Amino acid sequence: MTEAGALAGDADRRFMAAAIRLSRRHLGLTGTNPSVGTLIVRDDGAGPRIVGRGVTAIGGRPHAEPQALEEAGEAARGATAYVTLEPCAHHGRTPPCANTLVAAGISRVVGAASDPDPRVSGKGYAILREAGIEVVEGVLADEAADLMRGYLTRSLKKRPEVTLKLALSADGMIGRQGEGQVAITGAISRAQVHMMRAESDAILVGIGTALADDPALTCRLPGLSARSPLRIVLDRDTRLPPGSVLARTAREVPVLVTAASDCPTPRRIALAEQGVDFLAVDVHEGHIALPELLEDLAARGIMTLMVEGGAYTASAFLAEDLVDRLCLFTGPAEIGPGGIAAPLDPAHGPAGFRLLREARFGDDHYREYVRAG
Repeated sequence: MTEAGALAGDADRRFMAAAIRLSRRHLGLTGTNPSVGTLIVRDDGAGPRIVGRGVTAIGGRPHAEPQALEEAGEAARGATAYVTLEPCAHHGRTPPCANTLVAAGISRVVGAASDPDPRVSGKGYAILREAGIEVVEGVLADEAADLMRGYLTRSLKKRPEVTLKLALSADGMIGRQGEGQVAITGAISRAQVHMMRAESDAILVGIGTALADDPALTCRLPGLSARSPLRIVLDRDTRLPPGSVLARTAREVPVLVTAASDCPTPRRIALAEQGVDFLAVDVHEGHIALPELLEDLAARGIMTLMVEGGAYTASAFLAEDLVDRLCLFTGPAEIGPGGIAAPLDPAHGPAGFRLLREARFGDDHYREYVRAG
């Protein structure tokens, strides 16, 4: 938190927390733009009240600020704007949001996270201050940045933010050899995973998991099926069967196969006819080059990538130091002999990570780690 953020009052923190909650509404749906929340708050002597709300629109435009200002109308003049990310300062097809706030007569702006984009960083707040608007920065900055971590990671590292999800048995196993999908956690944990899918741009599994489990990898929460993310299969040799669930549903929810060859084999042709898309990848020592793959995915606009499938794939991302967030769901039962061991110490998580939060979902134990520093 910045010094200015530390001086913010309880009302500022309360309204910023509400703006952050609002921003979550369109996570995974805003293209290359972050999902930002904006509230316009006015106090005419009877206490503050929200007169305008906005969240970055699906696809990324319009931004949150002009939507909130449009809802507020004339009530925006002399009001306070709460924005979860510094207002943009660069011209595109529409004026910068900072200038839009000035034109609407906003008298005070409370901001949360800073924008690392060099076209914006510091410039948005400078426009506001030059217009005589009071600016308070850094209010609940960490909380806002946590929801925009994909955008921030893509801006700073030129790759998506990678979340590795693992379901573990009580004895540290992630499945049983030769048995495909094995139920490890309960219904609440599974619902939580589906919500994570709904808030991600893409979900990735290795071909081993795709062949063994024949998964759908969609969001199956009531009312949220349309928020299923892009499904990616690490499939160097194009082994995905045309009869798999992924291939048969590719026209409903996109599927991207990462293949080392673009030769028009019969299987590739059959997959393409079903709507499966392909991405050519580099191969190093027999393995798909993951850093280069992530760069290519970022170039396609993908900001958040959820890795779900297989001990081999999880180990590869961990070994390449490409995991930013680790979500462990531990069930109460043991798998025993024949189990597939987790690719990490389930009691402590990998080195270099810190525990962010933990919770109980029924009989399951949830722990979420983020990269330290």
